[in-house]
Amino acid sequence: MMTEELALPDAAATRRLGAALAAGIAPGRVLYLLGDLGSGKTTLVQGLLRELGVAGRVKSPTYSLVELYELSSLNLYHFDFYRFTNRSEWEASGFRDYFTPATTCVVEWPERAVGLLAAPDLEVSLAYVGNGRNARLTPYSTPGREWLAAALKRWSQA
Repeated sequence: MMTEELALPDAAATRRLGAALAAGIAPGRVLYLLGDLGSGKTTLVQGLLRELGVAGRVKSPTYSLVELYELSSLNLYHFDFYRFTNRSEWEASGFRDYFTPATTCVVEWPERAVGLLAAPDLEVSLAYVGNGRNARLTPYSTPGREWLAAALKRWSQA
């Protein structure tokens, strides 16, 4: 499995990585975002959505649990499972129905729903390194490898 690591010295670099991820986004793909509180998961999603043309406010769905962004070519669901404490919350939410071949799902805190979620095509793990962050990108499927390749190409051009 190919894993790429990128240094993100500041929030602008994290948003730039999100923008680079827009290059490979497509219906049916699932992106997991891992990292401690404040590590930049929502900042990365902001960069992704801005690149896809979302002009309005992009916020973490910590309290709403999910935000839908209807874009011309896809419906993107941004999930935040930080508040989930047990399996029954996931099962009662109905979120399983959102993971379809016609939607794109970006999931913060996927570890709170282990074994219940669709497998990711791509996982981005953010970790603190000094004042910056490190991003580890790992694909788990053929579409995930294609997504990573497209993102790295865009990243290198920025």
